[in-house]
Amino acid sequence: MTNSATPQWKKNMWALWFGNFATGAGASMSMPFLPLFINTMGNFPKWELTLYAGLAFSGVFLSQAIVSPMWGNLADKTGRKPMLLRAAIGMTISATLTGLSSNVWFLIIIRFIQGTFSGYINNAYALIASEVPTEDSGKTMGTLTTGNVGGQLIGPIIGGYLSGVFGYRLPFYMFGFMMFLASLSTWFFVKEDFTPVKKGAKTGIRDAFKGIVHKRVVWAMIISSMLVMAATTSINPIISLFVKELMHSHGNIAFTSGVIAALPGIATIFAASYLGRLGDHIGPEKILLAGLIFSAVVFFPMFFVTTVLMLGVLRFLIGIANAALLPITQTVMTLETPSRSVSRIFSYNQSFQAMGAVVGPMLASGVAGILDYRYVFLMTTLIVIVNIIVVVVAYKKDHVSVIDVSNS
Repeated sequence: MTNSATPQWKKNMWALWFGNFATGAGASMSMPFLPLFINTMGNFPKWELTLYAGLAFSGVFLSQAIVSPMWGNLADKTGRKPMLLRAAIGMTISATLTGLSSNVWFLIIIRFIQGTFSGYINNAYALIASEVPTEDSGKTMGTLTTGNVGGQLIGPIIGGYLSGVFGYRLPFYMFGFMMFLASLSTWFFVKEDFTPVKKGAKTGIRDAFKGIVHKRVVWAMIISSMLVMAATTSINPIISLFVKELMHSHGNIAFTSGVIAALPGIATIFAASYLGRLGDHIGPEKILLAGLIFSAVVFFPMFFVTTVLMLGVLRFLIGIANAALLPITQTVMTLETPSRSVSRIFSYNQSFQAMGAVVGPMLASGVAGILDYRYVFLMTTLIVIVNIIVVVVAYKKDHVSVIDVSNS
């Protein structure tokens, strides 16, 4: 007998929190060490290694960008739970196969295929967005984010230890196992009261935006999500290689890289819910702009770091900024989007995020290969400045404050 005192959307939130945690932990357990794993597959010069690392990182997001709108349309017809299961089971299989890669091109291809089945976190946001009361949206989205971020916090540390002791393949097998657990959590504990889109109803992008009053606000959030992802993922192909350079190839590079990769998560997991609640009270626009400005202030001095400790401190600070970015854009879209098209809007958002996660690492790979690893941080600072301009201009043209939207 179910406890009527606890609404189903809260039960779903905690089940999906675990799924987000498993996804974040599994992915981050293996991703920071991907360049080091690739380096074991051949004797590559620096430019070739950074290129392969960029392709391996970007491949999953490229395919994700292509297929996300299709999955979003299907979700509005079949429900979000089937899409969650599709993503979890697909990543269970593809992550395991990645660990079995015998050469770099097999790895890149499997990563590309994995992207076609990914999207668990995006669908978790969409399901909760369709159910959560408006007054709880900021806090709930912030809490849901802590699941993913909490996983990203412990994943690199565990993955760094396992990689250092057992080699780089085991973290990928662990990723597959974590997604298997996410599949079980979703299957048994998520219940969705879903009303499908009427048969024959239009499901294109114009129809998805039809019921949205402040379209520019939503587009601003989607573009901002893309630029945030470009900035935050740009370091992924080079983080372990940069740490190796700072450590002069001495010491446990894999474990240290894992700690450096995890540090933003420590800050984000504590800040996300608080900033979400603060956004519910003062309006998301102020939180978003403050987060973007703080990002630029923190990314720029990374260019000058000479020790792992300096890099770690700045990485920790960037985690505070991260807590004010993607969760806030998700909150605004939740407030603005009618439930009948929420999956499509979130899928378009995921496509743009994925495009950012393609462009960021590939640009970073090119910059690192031609110049040096640290120039990636200058590039990232420029991306954040562009993001600030996009958000400010969009709101000026829309003649509406997000604060007003949240109270409407």
